[in-house]
Amino acid sequence: MSVEMLRVIGLAKSFTLHNQGGITLPVLHEVDLAVSAGECVALDGPSGAGKSTLLRSIYANYKPQRGHVLVRHDDGAVVDMATAAPRTVLDVRRRTMSYVTQFLRVIPRVATLDIVAEPVLRARSGIDAAAARARAADLLTVLNVPERLWTLPPATFSGGEQQRVNIARGLAADHPVLLLDEPTAALDAENRRAVIGLIDAARARGAAIVGIFHDREVREAVATRLFDMGQVRAAAA
Repeated sequence: MSVEMLRVIGLAKSFTLHNQGGITLPVLHEVDLAVSAGECVALDGPSGAGKSTLLRSIYANYKPQRGHVLVRHDDGAVVDMATAAPRTVLDVRRRTMSYVTQFLRVIPRVATLDIVAEPVLRARSGIDAAAARARAADLLTVLNVPERLWTLPPATFSGGEQQRVNIARGLAADHPVLLLDEPTAALDAENRRAVIGLIDAARARGAAIVGIFHDREVREAVATRLFDMGQVRAAAA
């Protein structure tokens, strides 16, 4: 039986619009979700259903008004990302959970190869820089980032190249929990196939994956099941 890696219980998140007279905008209401090792759950539903808000709440970028986000961390210990101390949240991100967005945010003037290798060095004690760079090189090759770019910082790369660097960085450390927010947006067919292959490989090694995939072909290729966010919003109405 697969090990449960992530459980969301009764999660509620709303935003207060202070520039609109303090109006409260409810986004998530009593969300319950469980994801086991080897699953890829695709968040489904229309724009505005709260898909990205749910991912950001799981990653603790957003603090929910109530509910729990339980993550299996550090040989089975369970961390509630909704209430954990900042130091613990950072440790979960370092060793257990990756979050791949559409946008690359890194320190300027750092070489692409080192940007991708850095999460491996943070996550794995005892690994040397050469091995981490070798892992980074493998991923950049699969994602068709030309080797001539590896020693350059990615600030001047095209949008698609930056996105592929971001995917490589997010997958480099083989974290057991992956959050993916439109990882194939704006990629061409060849690179979409490459990303699909990497997601399938992560799931095959036992990663628990939650993702947003607006591209139907990608969603059908990688998802083991759908989670209907529209039903969540309907229940809140």
